[in-house]
Amino acid sequence: MNKNELMEKFKELNLQNQLTLDEIPELDLYMDQVTQLFDNKFNKSKRTDEDKALTKTMVNNYAKGKLLMSIKNKKYSKEHLILMSLIYNLKGGLSIGDIKSSLDKIVKTFEAGEEYPIRDLYSLYLKQHNEDLQDVEKTIVEKSDNIENMMASDKSDEDNEFQRNFLLLCSFINMSNMYRKMGEKLIDEYFSKF
Repeated sequence: MNKNELMEKFKELNLQNQLTLDEIPELDLYMDQVTQLFDNKFNKSKRTDEDKALTKTMVNNYAKGKLLMSIKNKKYSKEHLILMSLIYNLKGGLSIGDIKSSLDKIVKTFEAGEEYPIRDLYSLYLKQHNEDLQDVEKTIVEKSDNIENMMASDKSDEDNEFQRNFLLLCSFINMSNMYRKMGEKLIDEYFSKF
């Protein structure tokens, strides 16, 4: 893929699609309403049609695993949905245990009957997400240019295309692994204290 095709594919991923605070209702929702909200919001971000953004089983497992604060009257508050949105985004790169470690302070604060400024944190998260999107977009362009410059021009077009795409794949996965390992290090050395 050339640089323009890569950018087109990046935009197709619909990664800017995040659940905003305005889209999360102030009134508490039942489980079916929660899963419907997530499916409607993240439908275009799924890899396959069979994938689900959030299922009843997932929510029940998050609750049992203490990734969420206690549910009252089988209804989920805005704060529950914010946590579920964070879990949805973190589970692509972290284990459930690591996600629990990173959210534990928030959940324990709510369980103790205190308020945690989770809406403020989530607003900051959304801003950081937008900055991350811009950084990734720049990196894709830079990686494409760097690989193009490394390629030998004495190969057939088919060989060049395969090598270029293979090197791009390896580069994206290498970077993903390195960032994930840094995230795990942060969890091990900071979040494990909570």
